Amino acid sequence: MTSGVPPGLIFLVGSLFIPFFQGHSKKALLLGLPLLGGISLFLIPEGINWGFDFFGHSLVLLRVDALSKAFGYIFVIMAFSGALFSLHVKDNKEHVAAFLYVGSSLGVVFAGDLLSLFIFWEMMAFSSVFLIWARGTQAAQGAGFRYVLVHILGGVFLLVGIVMYQSQTGSMAFDGMSLESWATYFIFFGFILNAAAPPLHAWLPDAYPEATVTGTVFLSAFTTKTAVYVLARSFAGTEILIWIGVMMTLYGIVWAILENDMRRILAYSIINQVGFMITGIGIGTQMALNGTISHAFCHILYKALLLMSAGAVLHMTGKTKCTDLGGLYKTMPLTLMFALVGAASISAFPLFSGFVSKAMVITASTQENMPFVWLMLTLASAGVFLHAGIKFPYFVFFAKDSGIRTQEPPNHMLWAMGLLSFLCIFLGVVPGVLYAILPFPVNFVPYTLDHVLSQLQLLAFSALAFFLLLPHLQRTKTISLDTDWFYRKGAQALVWFLNQPGVRIGNQFGKIFFEEIPRGLFWLSQNPLAAIQIGFEKLVVHVGRWAGSSQVKALEKKVKTEQSLYPGDQVYHWPIGTTVLWVTLFLLGSLLLYYL
Repeated sequence: MTSGVPPGLIFLVGSLFIPFFQGHSKKALLLGLPLLGGISLFLIPEGINWGFDFFGHSLVLLRVDALSKAFGYIFVIMAFSGALFSLHVKDNKEHVAAFLYVGSSLGVVFAGDLLSLFIFWEMMAFSSVFLIWARGTQAAQGAGFRYVLVHILGGVFLLVGIVMYQSQTGSMAFDGMSLESWATYFIFFGFILNAAAPPLHAWLPDAYPEATVTGTVFLSAFTTKTAVYVLARSFAGTEILIWIGVMMTLYGIVWAILENDMRRILAYSIINQVGFMITGIGIGTQMALNGTISHAFCHILYKALLLMSAGAVLHMTGKTKCTDLGGLYKTMPLTLMFALVGAASISAFPLFSGFVSKAMVITASTQENMPFVWLMLTLASAGVFLHAGIKFPYFVFFAKDSGIRTQEPPNHMLWAMGLLSFLCIFLGVVPGVLYAILPFPVNFVPYTLDHVLSQLQLLAFSALAFFLLLPHLQRTKTISLDTDWFYRKGAQALVWFLNQPGVRIGNQFGKIFFEEIPRGLFWLSQNPLAAIQIGFEKLVVHVGRWAGSSQVKALEKKVKTEQSLYPGDQVYHWPIGTTVLWVTLFLLGSLLLYYL
């Protein structure tokens, strides 16, 4: 049965037409596709649609209910605002990657079976990495390679779990699960890796700040929130998620306070905010799940707004370190104003969106008699104001003048920030609009005297603590080490061992797996059409040699000339991805043994 058009399909198909448009027509297409997706979402009736039989398994591409629609709405809103923010981008690859990323994320949200979910899950990983590589720096290339291999690892865990789950239950339905078998543990690990739960989180602060100005905005909205969605759909009420979420809220604060790079500050803040959502899923009550979904909705808006303001600063100054910035309130007052709206929203100031969503999760912890969880979430709320509410705007816009004289970013960037600022304030003032799309009846009133006064007191205490501790929080030119240090060092140790004289396979094996394969994969991702052509020509060369053809030398010379035209000569020495590559191969081998 088919009814309506899947919103994700509109983005996936529409992205293929972007390279064929130029100028104003391309801008109209970039803004029109999200609008069309929003109309499609609004008109789709609830129920199971676009269901197909696949070798005896029921595939459902469009399972529509209140939960999927809530995430669908915010994803479409984010797609429109992100497209508006990126109208100046001339690189078609970046636009195509962004819309494929949005479309596959919507595919995950509306998937009704595990196989469809897995396909869209992997499409997310492979489309989003181009938003990192599009920046074109060496750091972006390395971070993108690590990012995609980490997500391949998560995808392999998910695939192993799905295959085991189907063999055990005979079903591919994507519904509620419990941690009672190896299958569900594998699926759980695949989901929680995308949620960036420590110690599996290092890919996020490693990769997001290295993406393009507009790419980071898109990345902040979809990968971790699809993880929140699938966990809410499948593992609501799983107790371990409470403690994972609490750990995330505190971990993100500590590293965000230590950071010097403004986009890394906000990247760690994502971990902190997703922690509130994961905690709500673990509590699993209607109040907690409503809080999780509403907070995910609001978080996408204000986090995108904060990253847009940081991106505008980077776009206009070329600087991203707090130590290189300061005094920008003089030349970028509108950007500052929008950044302050985002800061007030993430800090849960009354009349801003975070105030009406975050408190639902904290209230749910008190209703379930969890005083320790309540205390940790309350402390985490105070910490949010320290790093994202004060530190980011203070050091970028108000601290000692860096001497940079610039101007506001292009108008379309300001319009995008203005749109998100309006939504942050609108939802804070009229929360009933947000509550109306939640999956359960809302029995929560945010604007009570007790809640308003207690939140203002908490914020005042956080502000006082910041300025009292300001001498210790001054900007320093430091680099914070995270758990990826262990992965990188582990890979270095492995490579050192393989290259020892006594290890027979060392030199050749290390060269192939740690230099040639990574270099080839990156080159392939950057030049897919050229790679196909050159690959075919190489095949002809090998066949010609075997056949003794006299024309092989000319073709071989042509292939070498073509390869030299593309940037594929960088060798990435032992990144996190090499460790992940080994684990991925191990899991694939384990899967084969399971069925042999």
